[in-house]
Amino acid sequence: MLMTAKATAVDLQAKLFRGFSDPSRLSILEALRDGPLTVSEIVEATGLSQSNVSNHLGCLRDCGLVVAEQEGRYVTYHLSDDRVAELLALAESLLADVARGVYECTRYNLPGRSKHG
Repeated sequence: MLMTAKATAVDLQAKLFRGFSDPSRLSILEALRDGPLTVSEIVEATGLSQSNVSNHLGCLRDCGLVVAEQEGRYVTYHLSDDRVAELLALAESLLADVARGVYECTRYNLPGRSKHG
């Protein structure tokens, strides 16, 4: 089967989920669930460095998951769509039921965990 130059729906979904797959990006999205934050507030909420937060915000903005708005001297960031927060909540709910399997899965590693334990 030949692939066309256009991305398939599955390719786009995979790319969307990459925005959620990095622990730093995910922690930023989680921090923004409660409402708009500045970079400094995101740094404080996540414990990430300012450069790391700025880098990941750029990625999240480019992917359309986060929006930046100028408010006086500051730029605040917020989730681009309520469905982003809903997806995060759904992931929490699902994880409550499948956490053990996810943790024990050797095909996808948690940070700091080897493939075999």
